[in-house]
Amino acid sequence: MKINKNTLNVMMSAIVVAFIGCNIDMPEEVQTSYETLTVEKKDITVPLRFSARLKGQADVTVTPQVSGQLIKICVTEGQQVAKGQTLFVIDSRNAQLDLEAAQANLQAALAQENSAKLEYDSNRNLFQKNIVSRYMLENSENAYRQAQASVAQAKAQVSRAKVNLGFCTITAPVTGVIGEIPVRTGDQVSPAVQLTILSGNTTMSAEFSVTEAILEESVSAGVNKSEKERYIATLPDVLFVMKNGTEYPYKGRVSSVTGVVDAATGSLGIKATFPNPDGHLYSGIQGTVVLPIANKGVIVVPQEAVVKLQDKQQVYKVKADSTATAITVTTVDAGNGEDVIVTSGLKVGDRIITTGANNVTEGQKVLFPENKNKEKK
Repeated sequence: MKINKNTLNVMMSAIVVAFIGCNIDMPEEVQTSYETLTVEKKDITVPLRFSARLKGQADVTVTPQVSGQLIKICVTEGQQVAKGQTLFVIDSRNAQLDLEAAQANLQAALAQENSAKLEYDSNRNLFQKNIVSRYMLENSENAYRQAQASVAQAKAQVSRAKVNLGFCTITAPVTGVIGEIPVRTGDQVSPAVQLTILSGNTTMSAEFSVTEAILEESVSAGVNKSEKERYIATLPDVLFVMKNGTEYPYKGRVSSVTGVVDAATGSLGIKATFPNPDGHLYSGIQGTVVLPIANKGVIVVPQEAVVKLQDKQQVYKVKADSTATAITVTTVDAGNGEDVIVTSGLKVGDRIITTGANNVTEGQKVLFPENKNKEKK
């Protein structure tokens, strides 16, 4: 059976009349208070994040000290090597011949020195007997001293030849990981040719920049070394987070802070060092250094209490008459995903709206006597 619109209206009117006739009260609208927070100061640690690139603390460019043919490559790219381990071998035949020639020259110089000494000793005895002149004595003495100089020079040539022979075997100057090897066995190499880069990775450095305001004035330009070292010692441990979000298990320490603020960027350069006992870190890895900075006695409020309007940030303060008024504030992210630090606009004791702040309008009544117990402390 179909009921037309007029019939439906008559039925609804009858129902309302019936309610009135039976003295049934219609439900009243319940006004709900907003959740609020009384502003107070507290201590909070903010994890500041900075982009950084890792570098071995002892990255070394390996180049030959002598020229010659590369006859052996003893390592592979990415191989972990120990200090003193052989990396490359250069043809040493020419260096060996140079050493033998230097040793022969030394023997000749020694023989000449011996002859000159005999001549000098003889003339000295004869001079004492007035048989030879002083001129002959001094001439033989000069020849002896010249022979001694020739011996010293020949010994230096032997030492240099031995060093050059040793340079034909290139060893690792530090413990680390072998980088790219651009040369091949049989290549002619010289001191201008880079053989590889050895990353000393037992300790890794992460270099990053921070604004001057983040750190205390004791690390700004003009402070002495001891003051800076004391400040660095008070800084907390730092973390390194890979690009994929994985947190490196070993914590690092800030090891150095530049004493001069960069005029172009207004920042300070910082270096943090991380232990790398397992060799999992490599030079060139990019990631994030997390530096926890303690903030004492600051105003912290929930993010939901802050309403963003274009380039402004506002919170709604509850006035004495329980109405809301917008207050412009400046904030800094607290780094925990939940709170912000208010740097201006609020003072201790202010009451602000938290949950639902986005729905509040200027002058709206937000607290009601029967619901004031909902205020959050």
